Amino acid sequence: MSTVTADAPPTPSGNLPLSGVRVLELGQLIAGPFCGQLLGHFGADVIKVEPPSTGDPLRVWRELDIDGTSPWFRSLARNKKSIAIDMRKQEGREIVKRLASSSDVIIENFKPGTLEKWGLGPQELHKENPSLIFTRVSGYGQTGPWASRPGYASVCEAESGFRFINGQPDPNTGLLSGPPIRPNISLGDSVAGLHAAFGTVLALLSKQKKASRGEQGGETVDVSIMESMLNLMEGIIPEYDRKGKVRGPSGSSVTGIVPTNAYPCLPLPSTPTSPTYIIIGANGDTLYARLMHAIGREDLIGASYAQNHHRVARQGEIEEAISAWTSQRQVEEVLTILEGAGVPVGRVVGVKEIVEGEQVKARGAVEEVEVGRDGEGWKVKMPRVFPVLEGCDTKTRWAGPDLGAHTDEILGELGLSVESIIRLREEGVIG
Repeated sequence: MSTVTADAPPTPSGNLPLSGVRVLELGQLIAGPFCGQLLGHFGADVIKVEPPSTGDPLRVWRELDIDGTSPWFRSLARNKKSIAIDMRKQEGREIVKRLASSSDVIIENFKPGTLEKWGLGPQELHKENPSLIFTRVSGYGQTGPWASRPGYASVCEAESGFRFINGQPDPNTGLLSGPPIRPNISLGDSVAGLHAAFGTVLALLSKQKKASRGEQGGETVDVSIMESMLNLMEGIIPEYDRKGKVRGPSGSSVTGIVPTNAYPCLPLPSTPTSPTYIIIGANGDTLYARLMHAIGREDLIGASYAQNHHRVARQGEIEEAISAWTSQRQVEEVLTILEGAGVPVGRVVGVKEIVEGEQVKARGAVEEVEVGRDGEGWKVKMPRVFPVLEGCDTKTRWAGPDLGAHTDEILGELGLSVESIIRLREEGVIG
């Protein structure tokens, strides 16, 4: 497990692919800031604008640390600089304009039209910085009849069709039986943030090509949470179009692929009343044969089970055979036998097992990052940001900063005097 200390100077980012790119992050909570986290981790200089006094609401979401700040925020805001500006005030907006004039990218996830109302939309900012890339994350996109709707990931997940296919199926209709099941994370926000980061990098590449032709490279990256989730829906739309098939939920399996499911094992001695499950993915034809040999069910091998579409027709029989075998064994025994047979298998684990896992430790997939200075801080474990790029040191350089920790530094770089900074702070324009 790698460790990053606050007292040590930040790891230089000059060897990272986005070094030299300046990003102004105006978003809050998850979608926009996750995009900023990804860009910052790979070298971009990210300046996060937050409202004075309160900051990004994520600072006080879920569990709070000894200083009253969420460890989640420390992770999501890593490698960023925090400047506290009240954008509701005219002078605050003027500061943001000045910052935008020297930035390569703006990230925002306000309700469409908000920045235009403040005079901070692309049309206005491109006057001063024609090459500015404007990455905008919203619920439904910047256009269309739903553009003005509030963009909450849970609702957008539902409108994308994602929630419809997650839950328990009705045995008669194949459609939802009871409410849909949601993942216990803000999946739509994070998926939109990934799309925003990808779109931003594409826009930066486009900007380079335009510059080589003597053209200005500013453009807007329009990211919708609903459309980002729709991008994950695989063959659902073409299957409906060509076959009239409406895919419903499939519980812990996946429609049309057999066998891949969660299977029960004997409870652990330490938790005798809690069910234990293992995931097996043996939907490849040769993998399926290996699995059946391993569990002693050679009777389920042959022409009638040879390919996936054969097995889909016999899913109930196959799933029952696997469950009957796993339910008589401890997880470790199942792992040993199936791994020995070359069958993909894994435990259903919680966060404790993740941070203590040998693969996670070997890859440095969890970092310890120090919060605070002068030896008076504490360490926070957080997942490393991926992917791993050969030859790039992508360790976290610092944890998410305190609110406004870089306000004076950034305003000084803009040329504001100490007296001006004091006045702006007294008037509540900055924090």
